[in-house]
Amino acid sequence: MLSDKTPTSRGLSPAPARAGLVLATMALLQFFIAVDVTVVNIALPSIGADLGVDGHALTWVVVGYTITGGGLLMLGGRLGDLLGRRRTLLVGTTVFGAASLLAGLAPSFPVLVAARLLQGVGEAVALPAAMATIVLMFPEGPRRSRALSVWAAVASCGLVLGFALSGIITAHLGWRWIFLISVPFILVVLVAALLLVPADRPAAREKVRLDLPGSLLLTACPLLFVTAAVEAGEPRSSLWVSVVALAGAVAAAIGFVRVEARSPNPLVPLSFFADRSRVRANLTTMLLSGALSTSFLLFTFYLQDRLGIGPLGAGLTMLPLAVSLIAASVLVPRLLGRWGARACVLLGLAAAAGAMAVVATVAAQGGGALWLLPAMLLIAAGMGFGIVGLQYIAVSGTTEEDAGIASGVQRAADQLGGAGGVAVYVGLGFAPALHGGDPFVIAALLAVAGLAVGALVISRPAVAAEVPSQVG
Repeated sequence: MLSDKTPTSRGLSPAPARAGLVLATMALLQFFIAVDVTVVNIALPSIGADLGVDGHALTWVVVGYTITGGGLLMLGGRLGDLLGRRRTLLVGTTVFGAASLLAGLAPSFPVLVAARLLQGVGEAVALPAAMATIVLMFPEGPRRSRALSVWAAVASCGLVLGFALSGIITAHLGWRWIFLISVPFILVVLVAALLLVPADRPAAREKVRLDLPGSLLLTACPLLFVTAAVEAGEPRSSLWVSVVALAGAVAAAIGFVRVEARSPNPLVPLSFFADRSRVRANLTTMLLSGALSTSFLLFTFYLQDRLGIGPLGAGLTMLPLAVSLIAASVLVPRLLGRWGARACVLLGLAAAAGAMAVVATVAAQGGGALWLLPAMLLIAAGMGFGIVGLQYIAVSGTTEEDAGIASGVQRAADQLGGAGGVAVYVGLGFAPALHGGDPFVIAALLAVAGLAVGALVISRPAVAAEVPSQVG
């Protein structure tokens, strides 16, 4: 194990072999954190059948993970500064691994949801520390760029492979193993981190104060909002439960603003939102992410519940989406410099809206799996063009003082937007108590409406959001 007297702790890079092992370890953790975002999708019908819950309630299995992960993400970064990155990394990874084990062994649906919430806590604590470890162990320049490229590529692969892994594992081992299979790999990460990651320096632990009230309110707001959306369509629930939850979400949002305005060390300084382009980018990110997450669930439910395709077949059917996403990720950076960020975002929103329109049409007509292929290709384009362009706008004009906050807010907007979108679009679409229409059509049309709002929000001219035309 590296000590405080190693070259790394003095700001110099460690031996390339050791740094490479650290990168591999952090990438392994990143892979399973990313996999757990999408790996549940194909398994949802099997989970519902086994635990006796419908698609309406199953939204919690998806959004529970992303809500706590997104809501506590910036707190996790501050914990790394206060307690030490190595210690925070070990604690977060342990929580994530224990929650994965609990999810795999969950005897009931409430326990499974609690485990997913706990997985999000582990992600929020471990992920910022893992990324910071990579940044500190690789000197600025080509080595750091390559390391961060590996980090980003592993995350994308995890999201994409989650669909295929979910189908294969659910078909051959059962849905519980989509959680259990990560446990031994998490143990490998813990052992490697203990041996390879430099020990924390005590002198650096008293520099940052935690904005714990702000973090709790930022997490409570989407949790209460999702509760309101899910309970609104639950026939066994009273209307007052949804009303109280919604009122609580509004109160938490107002409380968060007040806490941040008064805190000497706010989680997100309110001055950060003075840049209107940045605000519009993050709002649009939430709306786009909500539609994308909704599309994944609609594909899953339609393939298995409507068409009767098994988990393995459903996972393989989703592979064109993965291939298209990789192709779009390669193409977008080139077009970003030629067209500008805002044009790429609008194209991404249009592609996502087109995909949801295809889903609604296929569902209404009772079409087969082949008819969903255009929707998968359009969703991949929406992800590639929209998310990359919005990331650029969200961090434009930042300095060293607020670049980290800008990145954290954008990541949180992405995760919380996905959770909120699933809760509203899928939760209300699959709520028989609210309407008698086709749930796939209703959910898809709600997503289209959200994307239209996103297009209106981001369409406002903003010079700072544009990539200079000579780039690329």
